[in-house]
Amino acid sequence: MTEPAAHAPPRTLSLIGPGIVVAATGVGAGDLVATLVAGSRFGYALLWAALIGTVLKIALAEGVGRYTLASGRTVFEGWSGLPGPRLGRLNWAGAYFGLYAVVWGFVYGAAAMTASALPLTALFPALDLKTWGMISGVLGLGLVMIGGYGLFEKIMTALVGIMFVTVVGLAVLVAPDVPRLLTGVWPTLPGDSGFYVLGLIGGVGGTITMAAYGYWLAAKGWKGPAFIALMRIDNRIAYAVTGLFVVAMLIVGAELLHASGTALQSGDRGLLDLGKVLEDRFGRPVAIGFLVGFWATSFSSLIGVWQGVSLMFADFAAHLAGRAEDPAVRGPRSPAFIAYALWLTFPPMALLFIDRPFALIVAYGALGSLFMPFLAGTLIWLLNSARTPVEWRSGWISNGLLAAAAALFLVLAGREITGLL
Repeated sequence: MTEPAAHAPPRTLSLIGPGIVVAATGVGAGDLVATLVAGSRFGYALLWAALIGTVLKIALAEGVGRYTLASGRTVFEGWSGLPGPRLGRLNWAGAYFGLYAVVWGFVYGAAAMTASALPLTALFPALDLKTWGMISGVLGLGLVMIGGYGLFEKIMTALVGIMFVTVVGLAVLVAPDVPRLLTGVWPTLPGDSGFYVLGLIGGVGGTITMAAYGYWLAAKGWKGPAFIALMRIDNRIAYAVTGLFVVAMLIVGAELLHASGTALQSGDRGLLDLGKVLEDRFGRPVAIGFLVGFWATSFSSLIGVWQGVSLMFADFAAHLAGRAEDPAVRGPRSPAFIAYALWLTFPPMALLFIDRPFALIVAYGALGSLFMPFLAGTLIWLLNSARTPVEWRSGWISNGLLAAAAALFLVLAGREITGLL
């Protein structure tokens, strides 16, 4: 067992920390489209769902950060101690994560490269989507491999700044009806809105990279219980920013698309449709600015996964090899880290040229839909067990929010798996 390091938090509070990294990584182009579609169909009526989703993400990330800082263990070390059947050095949780990381990473790599390539293709059509996708993947790999956490955080902060200017600026440009916006704070369920309510609560900012928060805290140098108060501030600021992104896109959907009845394509390509609407209404410069923000949203998710999930995989590989305490085996320059970053980049390029096999999509969807309830459920166990010091165990508010998140994500997982089958 690793004892928490005795470090003191900085005397001056920086508003930029690992929280903005994990929050920005979790917000992808597809999440913004889902919010746009909800706004275009129901106006401001589902604003309350987006706000609840923000609160649940704060609770989940806070749980990861508190467990890591209070116990001195990574989240994978916590999973490796869960009761249940074992497979050699791994228990059921470790085996699930290993399978998930391999399958999910292969499909996600192609999806992330495609999402980053879409706005680049629209801006610079001299190269096609596949070429821009491969360039995006290699660029992300290079940034992760050549720089440490400090460079990575600076790049993520710059991308978040671009996202903020474009997304929030767009919401201001379309001139929101503030009194009508405020009516959305009160929970209502318009007809046929259940699907969108679940998506808004569960979708934005919720991915495997929430579990990487603890690894980024360590990379930042935040170690030990003394940093828990700072971590909580960092986490709340970060998810407040992503919550603002959600509200901004809901405003755009309600003001720009709802009245005109404009429909968007599903998935990332819906943002290209929005770019055309913006060009028709506000001119080419606004559309270009939006496409730059679209790229920043997509590319921040790409490099966040390339860095964060590779760290998690390196920790998994170290446990599998029985060398969990060896930093050379589990760090950002370890063979496992490099191998997983390469796995995210080059094998998925094949999927840019062919239709993704049905069986792979089913496995990807099923394993991915189960991860968030897995994270919420295991955090409840870890934060209420002897693996967390008594003074840092969860109270009724944290337990209630984590339980609500687990229940919500189980429902979403059931819907996803049913749809796949």
